[in-house]
Amino acid sequence: MLANARREILTRPILSLVQSSLPRLSVTESEAIDAGDSWWDADLFTGDPDWSRLLAVPPATLTAEEQSFMDGPVDMLCAMIDDWRMTWETHDLPQAAWDYLKAEKFFGIIIPKAHGGLGFSNFAHSEIVRKIATRSVSAAVTAMVPNSLGPGELILRFGTKAQQAHWLPRLADGREIPAFGLTSPEAGSDAAAMTDEGVIGKGEWQGREVLGIRLNWRKRYITLGPVATILGLAFKLRDPDHLLGEQEDIGITVALVPTDLPGVSIGRRHIPSMQSFQNGPNEGHDVFVPLDHIIGGPERAGQGWKMLMSALAAGRSISLPSLSAAAAAFAAHTSGAYARVRSQFNLPIGRFEGIQERLARIAANAYLLDGARRLTCAGLDQGHHPAVISSILKLHATERMRVAINDAMDVHGGKAVIEGPNNYLGNQYRAIPVGITVEGANILTRSLMVFGQGAIRSHPFLLQEIRAAGEGDHAQALVDFDAVLWKHVGHALKTAIRAFARSWSGGLFAPAPKAGRATRFYRQMSRYAAGFAFLSDIAFLTLGGELKRRELLSGRLGDILSELYLLSGALKRWEDEGRQDADFPLLAWCMESGFATIEQRFAEVIANFPARPVGWMLRLFILPFGRRRHGPSDRIIRKCAQIILEPNSARDRLVDAIFIGGPEEPVARLTEAFRLMVDTQPIHDRLRKAGVKDWQDAKARGLITEAELAQLEAADRAVADVIAVDDFAPSDLARTGAVPGMAQAAE
Repeated sequence: MLANARREILTRPILSLVQSSLPRLSVTESEAIDAGDSWWDADLFTGDPDWSRLLAVPPATLTAEEQSFMDGPVDMLCAMIDDWRMTWETHDLPQAAWDYLKAEKFFGIIIPKAHGGLGFSNFAHSEIVRKIATRSVSAAVTAMVPNSLGPGELILRFGTKAQQAHWLPRLADGREIPAFGLTSPEAGSDAAAMTDEGVIGKGEWQGREVLGIRLNWRKRYITLGPVATILGLAFKLRDPDHLLGEQEDIGITVALVPTDLPGVSIGRRHIPSMQSFQNGPNEGHDVFVPLDHIIGGPERAGQGWKMLMSALAAGRSISLPSLSAAAAAFAAHTSGAYARVRSQFNLPIGRFEGIQERLARIAANAYLLDGARRLTCAGLDQGHHPAVISSILKLHATERMRVAINDAMDVHGGKAVIEGPNNYLGNQYRAIPVGITVEGANILTRSLMVFGQGAIRSHPFLLQEIRAAGEGDHAQALVDFDAVLWKHVGHALKTAIRAFARSWSGGLFAPAPKAGRATRFYRQMSRYAAGFAFLSDIAFLTLGGELKRRELLSGRLGDILSELYLLSGALKRWEDEGRQDADFPLLAWCMESGFATIEQRFAEVIANFPARPVGWMLRLFILPFGRRRHGPSDRIIRKCAQIILEPNSARDRLVDAIFIGGPEEPVARLTEAFRLMVDTQPIHDRLRKAGVKDWQDAKARGLITEAELAQLEAADRAVADVIAVDDFAPSDLARTGAVPGMAQAAE
């Protein structure tokens, strides 16, 4: 009786209010939310994350077979690549590299051995892409695309048995080169605006009339498109003659289209930020394929967007985060070494605090990104497909990549500005916009997806409430909504108490595992998670559907969730690597920087909250003493910089699995100059103490030996070689083919 009375008196009017105020989900939004699953993000959304659950996740590791592949074929592929020549002369990988990619099954990393692939883990996939990317972004993109969005992964997850048996072995050994056609001139981030169309009808296929689809499309930005032999094509499917059923507009569908069919036009290329991976437009005019070319068969017609989002939840968690982690680690290695060997005012530039500030940020971002990457790969290898986490990682990994490479450019100065074979940073710098833009532009990912979809997908009750409120049967809607509403109310009250208590106590008594020096960081994370959960509930309650349109607020809330996840990855890395004391400055930098960002975003949301009295209340519960965190201390900054300025175990862990190359390679020469400068530092210190600058005079006075003089001269030659930049004769720059169309434009 009491439950019925509550339902009628309290729940019914609340349901009516919710039905009028909650955001209505579009079809694409609904399918995106249904795709993938939630994981650690859901724990963070509760406001009371279970740290034991995080720490119990098995660390991502390589098998002996996977490590052997890293040490063998991956290194061999990297040695084949000349990024300078690819960028400015051939605009493609060398044919030997293409052949090697196929022969060693790089295109079949994720394809099971039963279908002829390597059958490697998600972590191995990530490690392979990461290492190749330290050599060449273009080579890494070429290897990763067939293993991410597909169509290989789509066939593997959704394809029919016949499709898997036919296509997967051919994709694994490179007989088929895949590409995926999604983006069109009319539809970038807004897939619903797609005008590419398929119409159900009859046509001729291999000499007989069959029921199929007549396709017309125009795509662009398609990686591997110019050389693809099989295209996974996304389009809107219609059935105007009702040959499949009563429904005319069936929806977004994905089909396999061989590129040698009549009407398919491929081959022209884009040049994405001067990168040499194959990318270009393609078109199809009246291209006919049978119904069994729909991935998953005719029963999957209209399910394309959900399939894409589900596959993207995994692929986007690996591909661009791996490129970003590679860029940050590469920047840490090269910038630390260069700042150690390059001197100004008779001092290595790494001793200047302005340089140290950048070096510290590079090193800490490298630590943070790899921690988040490893945690996410561990989740993927446990069978999760975390849609929200994939958005967080894609967005913030590529943004931190941008920061790390920009910092590296600043540290290197003119060395990184002058193009030539000896500039090892130029292509990393030019490639930044590619990562920022593809697989969901960062601007929209931040303002619409991370919190906008994350709130619905990861919140413990919100999705259930939205679905209950949208139930067509009003009586059932009331029953379902009542069941979840009061659970949400109880959860919200607990969250409010947690947020208040943890904020006013400074997180002193917030839950934390026994984690040594890092215990205090967990306490603050518990404090901020409670504040985030409380703020989210208040935003849903007071703004309702309006929150969907408040992109500035949504973006800031998404930043808080993102920082909580990234910092979780850093803490997990610290634990998994055995709580290395030498790494603690890196962890401390990450945590203090992240906490400062979280408090800043809290303050911005509170200051801009539309209902001002609510904003005042939020400040009381979340930031009662105002912002107290302002980032890493100068002491931590100096310690982080020192880690990459000298050889040590922390540096080795930070820059592990970077491709150095043979002795004539620019990065190898820098690495050797770094070693020589460190080895000769005691000799320099001795001479400086004696006030002697002339080495020959020092030898004559017996201050150094012949061997030490040779050491000094070898180091001096190595440094001079490293800091030198390229120059060209005018005739070299006038060669045709340097950039397609340049010679014709000059004429």
